[in-house]
Amino acid sequence: MEDIAKSKIIIKSPAKINLHLEVIGKRVDGFHELAMIMQNIDLSDYLEFQINYEGLIKLESDCNDLSLSNDNLIVKSANLLRKKSNIDFGVNIFLRKNIPIGAGLAGGSSNAAATLIGLNKLWDLNLDQETLCSLASILGSDTPFFINGGIQLCFGRGEILEKLDSTFEYGVILLKNPNVSVSTAETYKKYSNRFCDQYLTNLEMIENIRTNLRDNGLNNLNFDNQHITIKNDLQLVVENENGSVKQALYLLSKLENCLTFSMSGSGPTCFALFKDIETAKKELTANYKLFKDKGYDSWVCSFLEKGITFI
Repeated sequence: MEDIAKSKIIIKSPAKINLHLEVIGKRVDGFHELAMIMQNIDLSDYLEFQINYEGLIKLESDCNDLSLSNDNLIVKSANLLRKKSNIDFGVNIFLRKNIPIGAGLAGGSSNAAATLIGLNKLWDLNLDQETLCSLASILGSDTPFFINGGIQLCFGRGEILEKLDSTFEYGVILLKNPNVSVSTAETYKKYSNRFCDQYLTNLEMIENIRTNLRDNGLNNLNFDNQHITIKNDLQLVVENENGSVKQALYLLSKLENCLTFSMSGSGPTCFALFKDIETAKKELTANYKLFKDKGYDSWVCSFLEKGITFI
């Protein structure tokens, strides 16, 4: 434990995009039944962990817009893990924030999972993946995905995960207006009010949708340079209410060599896919000023085969 205590652990905590987001319906537990494909991208936050013996969870960050109190998912994650493990150690955490907040890229969920993984090592807990995933599901619906990351099918409310064997090499352009954020909870509520007028009872329908996504999900993403539409049910709500999202999707749709475009999660970040990272970089270089003039921050990313990693 002494060797671990003297070291500093640094973790790369990547964002995700949704390559499929289907809201099957409203569940009696208040959540929504989902069928999704989630993919890690290399826009990442970085977390540094160092043990302290005061028994305190101390979080600092270079992001002034983020709460560092008990409502932060990093702090919640650390407290949950300490309670589960019945230990007295504390930790000093520093978060370098690159993933925009309230963007539909699940930066908070990624940070929560990174905290579980980082402290499992720092505190020498030796918890297995199944236990970490179970804890992650308490912290949020997107959080379990990040324990293994890469590309996965996500069912239930997001906690039923099936790893996909794929190594897509697409390049990604992301657009987000830095002055706009979207509440995930509010978006689901609005979607539910419009499209889910009763609770789910048809379990056969749920399984058929899952089977269809298992059988055809990856086939639909093998674009072969042909444009297809990515399904994101939440886009039906957000695009009509949010001018920033509508304009971002329009700008992306007009890019040369764009294979497909969509909103990620509950938005407002939108993305376009290209055949490779070099094509995406050329498109961003050619359009960076236009995006900036329209009020958008922009990034080029690639897909990651793995999620959270130690540095």
